[in-house]
Amino acid sequence: MSKKWSIAAIILYAVYAIGMYFYIFHGASGGIPATLKGTIADPQTFMTERELILSEDFSKIRNFIFFIVTPFEWLVYFLILFTGISKVFEKWADTKWKLVKNGTYLFLLYLFTAIVFYPVDLYRYKLSKDYGISTQEFSSWMRDFVIDFWVNFGTTLLVVLVLYWLIQKSAKKWWFYAWLLTIPFAIFMMYLQPVVIDPLYNDFTPLHDKALEEKILALADEADIPSEHVFEVNMSEKTNALNAYVTGIGDNSRIVLWDTTLNNLTDEEILFIMAHEMGHYVEKHIYIGIASYLVSILVGLWLISKIMPWLISKFGRVMKIEKISDIRSLPLFFVLVSFLLFLSNPLSNYISRYQETRADEYAMELTGDADAAVSTFQNLAKAGLSEVNPPWLVKIFRYTHPPMLERINTIARYAQNNNIETEIEKESEKENESESE
Repeated sequence: MSKKWSIAAIILYAVYAIGMYFYIFHGASGGIPATLKGTIADPQTFMTERELILSEDFSKIRNFIFFIVTPFEWLVYFLILFTGISKVFEKWADTKWKLVKNGTYLFLLYLFTAIVFYPVDLYRYKLSKDYGISTQEFSSWMRDFVIDFWVNFGTTLLVVLVLYWLIQKSAKKWWFYAWLLTIPFAIFMMYLQPVVIDPLYNDFTPLHDKALEEKILALADEADIPSEHVFEVNMSEKTNALNAYVTGIGDNSRIVLWDTTLNNLTDEEILFIMAHEMGHYVEKHIYIGIASYLVSILVGLWLISKIMPWLISKFGRVMKIEKISDIRSLPLFFVLVSFLLFLSNPLSNYISRYQETRADEYAMELTGDADAAVSTFQNLAKAGLSEVNPPWLVKIFRYTHPPMLERINTIARYAQNNNIETEIEKESEKENESESE
């Protein structure tokens, strides 16, 4: 029976992967609407022919990887259950101390899946390197890979040990108690992230350009935002992409600029990015995000508390699971978490894109610099070989930010509504006049 289920799972995944291949590479195409061709939003106006080709190829490959890797994760976990590997791990981890047994089992499972997914991670690294996005040496990448393993294992270990202890103590309400503990844990991790975890990967230093720092702090003061910590991070050792973000909470909150951003954008463009991040603060997006996260965790844990026992009662024999409190049920728990997160992507991404649009609009209100805004988005698209207008399915499942086409249009609408003509538009009009002559 287990063999039949394993074969069926593999066939189902293969059919799905083939379908996604044709959708990504031969079916869907975002394209550029006819009304926007030749405008500042059209990538042909700010990307070279080579960049356009690389962007299209790179985006399609990344989109395909995204859509097949998560279901592949489900397949791996199901095969671990169907083939009895999970039961073997439990046997190897067997000891009279429950916490030690569960911790050892998790390590074996984590190590096994890390090895299985290593070729995928390595391919992603090589792909980014081949397309000129990554500048990271292999040794550095391997170092980050190992750090990732131990950081993720450490946090997951804590969660799993507490979770299965709660399941043993309260078979019916474990999900609610687990959610209650999630609240302080999530806040603690957000507080810890910028000062403990992030420095494991990169070096963070106070912003060296004091003149720029004064401009950023003046902008923050204008927006009534308390901000004393502006940092730069040496990302040029790893990537050519550009980025900036706000991280942490309380006295550990900080504004972080990648050095690639500092090296490739003008002060005006950087100030627009900073104004965008300040928009998130003013609009309370951090707190909305925390609240949304906690609500989604509550709903997710409740659903798992209902679905998981039902699956075990129906298919426990095939999966070799007797009850939910067995540690070998952990792969099933991981599948359900991953599946629910995947299904929730369209909603969570929609909310995120709305917040990003609001932050863009706030940045325009604060700076009033449409030229800097447009050139910033164009430079971000060029540096990351971004797909400016992805297919619908890609957008709703992958994009936490609006596509660049939409972001530039947001700026264009703002400029039009406020009678602001950008220098970029003026140059485009001159070029069109010259071509017509």
